[in-house]
Amino acid sequence: MKTRITELLGIEYPIIQGGMAWVATHELASAVSNAGGLGIIGAGGAPASWVRDQIQACKKEADKPFGVNLMLMNPEADEIAKVIADEKVKVVTTGAGNPGKYIEMWKEAGTVIIPVVASVALAKLMERSGASAVIAEGTESGGHIGSATTMTLVPQVADAVSIPVIAAGGIADGRGMAAAFMLGAEAVQMGTRFVVAKESIAHQNYKDRIVKAKDIDSEVTGLSYGHPVRVLRNQMTKEYLEMEKKGVPFEEVEHLTLGSLKAAVVDGDTKRGSMMAGQIAGLISRNDMSCEEIIQEIVGDVVHLLKTDL
Repeated sequence: MKTRITELLGIEYPIIQGGMAWVATHELASAVSNAGGLGIIGAGGAPASWVRDQIQACKKEADKPFGVNLMLMNPEADEIAKVIADEKVKVVTTGAGNPGKYIEMWKEAGTVIIPVVASVALAKLMERSGASAVIAEGTESGGHIGSATTMTLVPQVADAVSIPVIAAGGIADGRGMAAAFMLGAEAVQMGTRFVVAKESIAHQNYKDRIVKAKDIDSEVTGLSYGHPVRVLRNQMTKEYLEMEKKGVPFEEVEHLTLGSLKAAVVDGDTKRGSMMAGQIAGLISRNDMSCEEIIQEIVGDVVHLLKTDL
């Protein structure tokens, strides 16, 4: 399946794995890359030393390109950006800010820069700044989200920039990927679907909760505070939303979520853990498939739906 993204990244299929903190480790990234997609190591809030170790482990496990996702709010963002350049990682995706100050360094290292954007304005800015592509992520996504839907955001971004656009948010099967192509995207990024892959280190409780999720089981916390996060509902989200509705200051509510993502992913706490997942979780019914099986199923469906070998 050839698009400008597959040519740019040197991958077989235009499928990118989301850089999910605590979930997107070298085990998952290398499995996705070896299956023909682009695996991503999620730096999240981790220290630079951890990111370097993950990169080096992935190099040993994958003989194909992989990337790193840098959350620009990370206290060690400057150090991680340098690690990415030093290790000559093929691709970097960024979120929660403008990566402009790192672009020259990354370009000198030969790293392809792909920021995540939630608006046309930011997509245009990233193109002017030297990004090679952008990920247009709709509000259907799990984790930190914007306000525009994938259906509305992707075509507007595709019309506004000349660089390739990757669609993200609410995509978990061949139908979603085919629809993304029709909207003007040249690749898709998926997070929730890969959380339940065999190679994912996410706790089995977390995976089981995604498989059991219904279409209405995700909620957005922190919207009124300007920090919207999409998660699967549980006791923690119930308490959070009740406090948010009462107008409790953000600083007092934040304690509910401190360490909660690790609690869900690593410890399997489905009551008080932050189970980040997209609205598409209700479509996912299996957690026994490998990354290769997931990618092959999706690609096969896309070829059938579009009636083309692409």
